Amino acid sequence: MEQLGNKISKRRKDLGITQVNFADSLSVTRQTVSRWETGAALPDIDKINDIAKILEISCDYLLNDEISDYKNENEKSIPSVVSNLLIGVKGKKVILDFCEGEEDIDLINNICTVTDFEGNWIKVTAHTKKDNFEKLIPLSSVFSIEIIKEDE
Repeated sequence: MEQLGNKISKRRKDLGITQVNFADSLSVTRQTVSRWETGAALPDIDKINDIAKILEISCDYLLNDEISDYKNENEKSIPSVVSNLLIGVKGKKVILDFCEGEEDIDLINNICTVTDFEGNWIKVTAHTKKDNFEKLIPLSSVFSIEIIKEDE
């Protein structure tokens, strides 16, 4: 099992990114990156997605100690808790409740159907009096998902 700090360090070095450049791209200090890589500290949860993007790896690889090789992560990956929950709502009618300041005006109090999800995004279709549309919503903006019973 490989720890988070080791994964960050190894992948950063594989890509030829210095600690200084990595730190600058995350708006943290080089010392902060060093503490992450040595295991003296952990990145804030809101930095994990940015770290994964810069290092061109998944959040699952970073956070799951069972996945030790980002190249083979899909073969060894255990579905994350979020993925398991989203599998349960795929194809169902839902109402999305958004985090404060993250509201999507088209989807507030609107019944929509979860059509797909991948990584940090959820794809929904919604219907208004005027038209039907699809939207990709960042999961970070969703506070809760209410499943609507079929008879409603």
